[in-house]
Amino acid sequence: MFAFQSLEHSPQHPFHFRKIVTMNKLLAVFLAALGLATLTASAGDWTRFRGLNGSGIATDMNVSTTWSNAKNLKWKTALPGRGSSSPIICGDRVFVTSYSGYGDDNSGGQPADLKRHLLCIDRQSGNILWDKSVAAELPEDPFQGFITEHGYASSTPVTDGERVYVFFGKTGVLAFDFAGKQLWQVNVGKQSSNRRWGSGASLLLYKNTVIVNAAEESRSLRALDTATGKEIWKAESASMELCFSTPALVDCGGGRTDLVVAVPGELWGFNPDAGKLRWFAQTGIRGNVSPSVVASDDVLFVTGGFPQSGTVAVRGGGKGDVTKTHVLWSSEVASYVPSPVVQGEHLYFVSDRGVATCLEAQTGKVATKEPLPGSTSTGRGGKPVYASTLLIGKHLYAVTRRKGTFVLDATPKMTVVAQNSFTGDDSDFNATPAISGNQLFLRSNKFLYCIDNKASAKP
Repeated sequence: MFAFQSLEHSPQHPFHFRKIVTMNKLLAVFLAALGLATLTASAGDWTRFRGLNGSGIATDMNVSTTWSNAKNLKWKTALPGRGSSSPIICGDRVFVTSYSGYGDDNSGGQPADLKRHLLCIDRQSGNILWDKSVAAELPEDPFQGFITEHGYASSTPVTDGERVYVFFGKTGVLAFDFAGKQLWQVNVGKQSSNRRWGSGASLLLYKNTVIVNAAEESRSLRALDTATGKEIWKAESASMELCFSTPALVDCGGGRTDLVVAVPGELWGFNPDAGKLRWFAQTGIRGNVSPSVVASDDVLFVTGGFPQSGTVAVRGGGKGDVTKTHVLWSSEVASYVPSPVVQGEHLYFVSDRGVATCLEAQTGKVATKEPLPGSTSTGRGGKPVYASTLLIGKHLYAVTRRKGTFVLDATPKMTVVAQNSFTGDDSDFNATPAISGNQLFLRSNKFLYCIDNKASAKP
């Protein structure tokens, strides 16, 4: 049932919005005059989880469909610890997070020894330019149960070309400049859900704010000022428990943008400038919700849930309860962890069970539902797939945890084109890749790989 007591235009709405004035434009002019202008993110960069707009689509990029230790591998770099977060790219720099000291097979440490790392890596050489570690603030969820599958560095950073923003759960949201200097750190709560799984949602940028889904830490969505970390707005609801998905910014036409997030049982649309709820729709997807919402024109697709999982199509926009007017179809076919992509008339994903799935976007009818060869068994527990499916050029890329990366035709049949892996790395590949130009960046719990279709073989 709808959790909030009021909507955007009600004077009783409990959420607040404080306008602030920033000097970013003036500062940029000043720095440029001194010859110190910072980098800016370009269209070819991959600045957040699943790309510039979070769609997971890069049809204009040319990435190899095959690779191995001896083919199309430009470099690989050993990481200081595990992580399920994706790398991001801005210009000639790659950023990625990891954790160490506690929560792996070899550390033998205690929660107080846990550290998160933000690494800046040279895109051309793979050399680590700097590694900034941040000690965990306690209490932290113990390394037991489901958290052992993904660990303590599962949120992908985001960058605006001037700063890099990271989300370290109960340790907070932090900002660094491109030289590795920490600029601010903000606590967004220290609670745990009834699962005690830790955070999974990634950050995104909207105008001069960083949007964070702090459902695990405080049952809230928050907007923080990018320059200072100051809270601009906060929206709270107990119904956010078990919401692990990254929110999406959706163009609703007429100059209106909605901040959309899927929670257990419902889909919510907020005003991203004020944090006030505009509309909601009941989805029937219960339990924890992890995949991100994806959009095609004005239609939103949400999937997930456990054990009552499903996929629902909802027309975006409106006001108030739009369940009866905006829910277009629902299906019992779902993805538990990986996010889908929507292209043309079809919705694609490789589910957590390793099943290649294609649904008709207009009806929800199943076009394909076939297990990938050998991918449905991990060999040592856990789900076979955590990474989200990406559409690159004319192919779908699906990273499995232990069976390599599958490349499939982006057609309803989802024919397998290639299956790629690296020998000598038996760790989990949990992260969704990043793409920029003709390069694909793939991380495991041990290494970060740069795959380049112009690269010569490495010894």
